[in-house]
Amino acid sequence: MYKKILVPLDGSKRAEAVLPHAEEMANRYGAGIIFLSVEELYVMLEWDEVVDLARCHEKFDTRKNVAESYLAQLKTEFQDKGIQADARVVHGPVVKSILTAAAEMDVDIIVMASHGLSGLPRTFYGSITAGVLQKIDRPLLIIRTRRVE
Repeated sequence: MYKKILVPLDGSKRAEAVLPHAEEMANRYGAGIIFLSVEELYVMLEWDEVVDLARCHEKFDTRKNVAESYLAQLKTEFQDKGIQADARVVHGPVVKSILTAAAEMDVDIIVMASHGLSGLPRTFYGSITAGVLQKIDRPLLIIRTRRVE
């Protein structure tokens, strides 16, 4: 039924609540898992501040390296359990990047949390999950998470 499962993660414990569900699905269907992290290049200005693009790119590269290490660790953990796993870090607008990755990798289902880290506290699904839900062209499993202390 499902051969490729896409699991977008943002590094938060709340987003990781989907991992047992993805693992169960992978074991049940003999599916592979693709862990995905999306990094946005954003510039935030404060009052009378000049944009230092070099510093913005440096921060972006640091976040990208952290995401790559994080996903590589998850990939290894799942491979050690006998599950085929891959990890990808992409950049761009988060919702669009998740949908593009799903299409390009021809995944069968996306498994994601209803809350994670997105900068500001969100209500209901969270803005990222809601955006994916509105535009998705394939099955989407949303796992409702609770605040993790």
